[in-house]
Amino acid sequence: MLDILFSHSYYYPLDKKQWANKTPYPPLGTLYAASYMRENGYSVSLFDTNLRSDPYAIESELKDKKPSFLVLYDDGFNYLTKMCLTTMREAAFEMIALGKKYGCKVIVCSSDSTDHFQKYLEKGADFIIQGEGEISLKELIYAIKNNQSVASIQGVVYKENEDFKKNAKRVVLKNLDEFPMPAWDLVDMQSYKNIWKQGNNEFTLNIATTRGCPYKCNWCAKPIYGNRYNSHSPSYITKHIAHLNSTFGVHKFWMCDDIFGLKPNWVQEFNIELKKAELNISYYIQSRVDLLLKEDNIDALAESGLTEVWVGAESGSQKILDAMDKGTQVEQIYEATRILKEKNIKVAFFIQFGYLGETKEDINKTVAMIKELLPDNLGISVSYPLPGTPFYDKVKDDLQLKANWTDSDDLAMMFQGTFNSKYYKKLHRYVHKEYRKSQAIANYKNFFRNPFSLSFLKLRSMASYFYYLPSSILDRITLEKMQNTHA
Repeated sequence: MLDILFSHSYYYPLDKKQWANKTPYPPLGTLYAASYMRENGYSVSLFDTNLRSDPYAIESELKDKKPSFLVLYDDGFNYLTKMCLTTMREAAFEMIALGKKYGCKVIVCSSDSTDHFQKYLEKGADFIIQGEGEISLKELIYAIKNNQSVASIQGVVYKENEDFKKNAKRVVLKNLDEFPMPAWDLVDMQSYKNIWKQGNNEFTLNIATTRGCPYKCNWCAKPIYGNRYNSHSPSYITKHIAHLNSTFGVHKFWMCDDIFGLKPNWVQEFNIELKKAELNISYYIQSRVDLLLKEDNIDALAESGLTEVWVGAESGSQKILDAMDKGTQVEQIYEATRILKEKNIKVAFFIQFGYLGETKEDINKTVAMIKELLPDNLGISVSYPLPGTPFYDKVKDDLQLKANWTDSDDLAMMFQGTFNSKYYKKLHRYVHKEYRKSQAIANYKNFFRNPFSLSFLKLRSMASYFYYLPSSILDRITLEKMQNTHA
């Protein structure tokens, strides 16, 4: 009999936008928990839902392996799990029911169950783990197997005599190198490689060098790792990369930290460790423009193999950045973008429309910034209220009808903003068209300066100008009418 069957509740095929990208990543947080429990003497297995579309598929696994515990342990390093999508919540409920049907103790650790533990316990889960979960999970399973009380185990929520019992919070682990490397052997890696190949993308694996984020953007939730910021050592991460390189032939990595390289001199030491190990890799990260501009960070990142950085630009309006408590300046977005491009590092922007107090002038500033700076990629969303944030507290009274998106392409406004959902969905399409048009114009200019620089991608971009021009004009007219309606 198996001790623990690990699973999680994110299904890429149920999130059409993400599935269309054909770039799925294994559930890193789940793999860390599985390796930790295996190191502590438990037999473990993984039912990976990432590439599946049917939560009932776990039933055959429960029948065959007869686990004592079903642990739904979501990947806390994947921003998609923070969004608490209702499609994934419903899938989790189905899996909980199946676990109970086959006599498992069901334990759930996820952002959504942290925020809505009552719903999960009422659906049959025996315990919810809040926060960083590995140590709480070990203590909890030990207590259950030895018929001991769970009342003093930090981070655990459960139901007792119809009352919800919420234990004290778990203090996060400071020395992350104490954790064993993730249980990559539990992953059907070839299935992931096949999906990446279908999308004509170079296969990439995800690594987390840190846990937590110390910044206090008032719309950003940190339900798992909180505001504490702890790092693996550069040597640990280098060994991790070397293992993945030699075992799976991977040369490209997604450093999925909320903020990469915040610890002073970390990226410089990482660069040194990679050279010592003679590892030649490429990787991409998320960061902040103010952090990138410190010391020689960009130089060290470029030298160590950084090819692309996603920055939380959010808005081209300083008023909105200040309202978000972002702590960055519009000028820093311009400066960091310029330097990164000089180093041949691609720059991608996260843009957020719809924040409280946003006006059409703020929107125009953001659109103008995108068209001027021409990032290499663009991710546009609307402000999403996450439980536990100051932003959520400001708008929670508006969330009676809808408090979660169905999937990541939902883009519905869940609170009373300046404009409605229909407007922001139209704006989303319009900005992408203006962005593509601006790219095409830049490629025309480059062509006239240097005709021999023309490539197929640039030629296709230039041709797209005539495709996007008519519809973008119509979108602009429609948006202006919608703005006037709300004026």
